[in-house]
Amino acid sequence: MLLRASYLWVWRKRTILIVPLLCCGLNTLAQLPVLNDTAKIHQLQEVLINAGNQREVAISASPLQLLSGKQLDRLSSFSVAEAIRYFSGVQLKDYGGIGGLKTINVRSMGSNHTAVFYDGIELGNAQNGQVDLGKFSLDNIDAVALYNGQKSTIFQPAKGFTSGSSLYLSSKRPLFRDSCNSIEKITLKTGSFGLINPSFLWQYKLSPHSYNSFNSELINANGQYKFRYTNGVYDTTAVRQNGDIRAVRFEDGLYGIMKDSSSWSARGYYYQSERGLPGAIIANKFNYSQRLWDRDFFVQSSYQTNTNKRYSLMANLKYANNYTRYLDPEYITTTGFLDNRYREQQIYLSLANRYRINSWWDIDLSADYLWDKLDANIYHFPYPVRQTELMALATQFHFYRLDIQANLLGTLVQDKVSNFTGAGNKQEYTPTILLSWQPLASPNLRLRGFYKNIFRMPTLNDLYYTVVGYPFLRPEFTKQYNAGFTYQKNFTKGALSSIAVQTDAYYNQVTDKIVAIPNANLNSWTMFNIGKVAIKGLEINAQALWQLTGEFVLHTSANYTRQRALDDSTNQQIPYIPLNSGSFLAGADWRRLSVNYSFIYVGYRYDQKANIPANYLQPWYTHDLSASYTAPVKHHQVKFSVEVNNLLNQYYEVITNFPMPGRAYRFSISYTY
Repeated sequence: MLLRASYLWVWRKRTILIVPLLCCGLNTLAQLPVLNDTAKIHQLQEVLINAGNQREVAISASPLQLLSGKQLDRLSSFSVAEAIRYFSGVQLKDYGGIGGLKTINVRSMGSNHTAVFYDGIELGNAQNGQVDLGKFSLDNIDAVALYNGQKSTIFQPAKGFTSGSSLYLSSKRPLFRDSCNSIEKITLKTGSFGLINPSFLWQYKLSPHSYNSFNSELINANGQYKFRYTNGVYDTTAVRQNGDIRAVRFEDGLYGIMKDSSSWSARGYYYQSERGLPGAIIANKFNYSQRLWDRDFFVQSSYQTNTNKRYSLMANLKYANNYTRYLDPEYITTTGFLDNRYREQQIYLSLANRYRINSWWDIDLSADYLWDKLDANIYHFPYPVRQTELMALATQFHFYRLDIQANLLGTLVQDKVSNFTGAGNKQEYTPTILLSWQPLASPNLRLRGFYKNIFRMPTLNDLYYTVVGYPFLRPEFTKQYNAGFTYQKNFTKGALSSIAVQTDAYYNQVTDKIVAIPNANLNSWTMFNIGKVAIKGLEINAQALWQLTGEFVLHTSANYTRQRALDDSTNQQIPYIPLNSGSFLAGADWRRLSVNYSFIYVGYRYDQKANIPANYLQPWYTHDLSASYTAPVKHHQVKFSVEVNNLLNQYYEVITNFPMPGRAYRFSISYTY
């Protein structure tokens, strides 16, 4: 299977671009207007944003987990992938190292059931349906939100209704103070694995109601780390090879607010990299020579009218062009080394129309169109073209204590191929209903639940990719059931300032689940359907804020997940799904100093369908520590950070035969002016 870990490089050994100078591109919808704030108003704005986030989590009809602002800074995570490890019900599939592919699996439904949106427009592709979250730096991310089921609003593109879960990434919004019209930030990170990671963020005001945001980043690392290997007879310690990465990313965006409070945005994104594929450690083979080049480019724009009006319109447009080259010098063909090159193009159009019938009843009609084409330099390649039409009719009733949402999604997929047999056309209609109820006069407690029916078409890689593709794979059909509650309370006396608890029980039933198992290298996978899978789970999330003194604040949170994901034909746990998992976070802020600790635990799993000792994977856990200090320099600030990951140097594997790094260090310095 062609894995979408992307990176080709614009890197020269003699030059390190700490502050890239040029970029073309654009960024999506700004939810907040550009403000000219005094220091006092700036402080109030932060309080309002935090309160809004808590309120959104509490009233959401679908389970919502959110990390934003200072919470993300406190984690000191290198990428989005590292941040989402702390969400409950999530398995991060990590193939090791900085350059390793990192995808998200929510509630055991598979990576392709999680849609990833960047400022409201979906990322990803029809080629393999997976988004490598390791390539999205947190330098330009202000919030990461995970919804189970779907986002709890009917006013969204039809794409927002199509997935079992949705991950929303929101870019940073500038908050200009006084007469300042520009914010610049330079960051340099370095550490283990030969990491050199400079980045640059520049936000500047174009007019009182519009601004531009430019962000760039360069990553270079050799990816070498020690790991322990055993074949059951003897143990050895080796160094991971061919895990290097060289990557560059450019983003630029325009945001604006019009006189009638309508908003518009445009974004451009370019990512280019080269990396090695270290391969699986099998039969004492430690070194591989496969290489992967990747080049991703997209431009997108969005327009939204003032949502306070009776009629609201949201329009999105996107064009994406992705190129991938896979070279395997160890695989000889009739024309030489295996050298496969793929290019995918996508066009996406979306219109969402909401009409407010009265104060308690809204309706929405959303329509999306996607056109995907996959080309390759392979003889007799199928050259598939996929057209997808989506139509969602939704309604919402919002009363004083009760909120009801329902929608019906129509999906029409048309596949055409130039060679061999295509998957043909598919047409399905899937319903969803969500409820949120406040049973008591106090708003602290809220009950919620949803039912969702999903249809997922196999990706183009699943169906047509050489070595992996299987055109007779059946689509997946999934039914989701969820019931839970949220409880939030603020305290005016004592050290405890606030608590927030979310608890949800869920049951997912998947028919014809598509499963991919990696082979010896990351370009060759085995694809098959599992007849039926039943997934039962329980999630508990708790957070607390402690104001111990006037200047000493303690943040704590804990997540726990228990789930059984059973293949109905064997009544055994499906591959890589742990029975128990959880995390704990604690952060202390004192004046300009911040110290943070995190713990992640993943219970035992099996790497094959048969739950036998030969397929058993031991539990693993990691301890991470970080500290940062912010020093003011006139009207500017300098921030120093140090991190120690996997403090106890545990050797473990997330995916069998793909060893993870042991203890690692990372240092960073940033200057904001």
